[in-house]
Amino acid sequence: MAKSPIALNCFHRLLSLYKPMLVALLLSLLATSPGRSQTIAYCRLSPEAIAEKETLRQTALSGDSNAQQQYNQILIQHAQAVYRCRQQSRPQNQAIWLRLYSCDAQPGALEKLLDDIINKGYNQVYLEVFYDAQVLLPAANNPTPWPSVMRSPGLEQVDLMAQTIQKGRQRGLQVYAWMFMLNFGYTYTLLPNRAGVLAVNGSGETTVTANLDGTASNDFGESYINQGFVDPYHPTARQDFNTLLNAVLRRRPSGVLFDYVRYPRGLGPQSVASRVKDLWIYGDASQSALLQRANNDRGRELLQRYVSQGFLTENDVNQINQKYPEQAQPQEAQPQEKLPLWHDETALPALSGIPSLGNTFNQQLWRLSVAHAQQGILDFLNMFSQPVQSRGIPAGAVFFPEANRRVGEQGFDSRLQPWDRFSSAIEWHPMAYGVCGTTSCIVEQVATVANRAQPGTKIIPAIAGDWGKSIKNRPPLEHQMRDIINAIPQIQSISHYSYDWQEPQLTRDRQSCR
Repeated sequence: MAKSPIALNCFHRLLSLYKPMLVALLLSLLATSPGRSQTIAYCRLSPEAIAEKETLRQTALSGDSNAQQQYNQILIQHAQAVYRCRQQSRPQNQAIWLRLYSCDAQPGALEKLLDDIINKGYNQVYLEVFYDAQVLLPAANNPTPWPSVMRSPGLEQVDLMAQTIQKGRQRGLQVYAWMFMLNFGYTYTLLPNRAGVLAVNGSGETTVTANLDGTASNDFGESYINQGFVDPYHPTARQDFNTLLNAVLRRRPSGVLFDYVRYPRGLGPQSVASRVKDLWIYGDASQSALLQRANNDRGRELLQRYVSQGFLTENDVNQINQKYPEQAQPQEAQPQEKLPLWHDETALPALSGIPSLGNTFNQQLWRLSVAHAQQGILDFLNMFSQPVQSRGIPAGAVFFPEANRRVGEQGFDSRLQPWDRFSSAIEWHPMAYGVCGTTSCIVEQVATVANRAQPGTKIIPAIAGDWGKSIKNRPPLEHQMRDIINAIPQIQSISHYSYDWQEPQLTRDRQSCR
């Protein structure tokens, strides 16, 4: 039976009267639903949820077992809340770079720190485990040639890396191990039996003795004082890094990221490599590997003279031709063909990434030398990415989008970072740290990488800054993320450099145990 107009009018008046009460009741029900209303914008936990958890943490720290049980339960609830929010948000994975200090070993300190990270809506942590010639391993169980971060008396047994990975998982955080690669650090260069392991340029200098400004550092903690780059071809460098990586993998991180997958960047004119003697290929191991790229004695001597002198003259070529006049020709070669003197793109894949610079001996050998330097980086990265991936966890490489650029007619950025030739099977982490007052240059850096990556490559930009405000002429993090994702829709993960930038006062307190 149809309702009368009078009855309908009364119903709508009652609905209008009680609608605010119904909405309030619905919001109240949602507030008690785990994993939904506990998060606010950017998947941050609500102030009420944060305060409740912190009260339980402090009470549990005093020895209250009931509070400890409730604290453990709320950790699970908050992990679920952030997980659900991130599944429905972009980026789905949001990571933060984290450096630990000895003071973080104090009772409750690590828990408070990781709670703050999940409170901010992060679901991944890039934990610095090898940087500035020190390792985040317990001093009493450190098989590497580097000193431990934990050098304070009484902390010899503390394993902050293992604790962070375990406590992070408890909070729903994936903890990646982030580590320097070819920059072994200054203290490594002081070891008496490691001098021959260091990278050397054509002036016989290492990155310690080269004319670099020892007081300079950039915004991201890259101090030229702490640099000690190694020859990627040297077997001892590979063995030392393998020992370190195995120690890290035993702690079962969620993934491993390799940084400093490159040579050093010089200052001023030294930031460009335009001559063979600018390249860091003069160590014994690198020189030996380079000469092995020759196909015959004639090619080997031409290559050796070129590297030694920095150029070849017509007289050099005539002398070497006279020295090896009867160099055998392959049977299948036609009389007008010349025996190849050194390997081509087939034998040295890095060559195919370097545009042709001409056909004179000097031009060919310059191109070969650059490719040899880059191939050392690629081989080192591939060698240590594989054992990470074999454990079923991701490996990734951190790089500067501009560090592989050409400069002038035949120059290259001195870092020679061949990121465009990194394997598409690993994660690519471009450091989009552009500074132009807007997001345009940052987006452009990420777009450059996306345009040159193979389809399916996982690209995870690293951006720098803070939430809600510009810092060092960079827009707020949320503005950077919004514009990156809008411009490059395939981006699903982004990392933020760094926790120390976001919490400078807290970082100073953590460094001084206040």
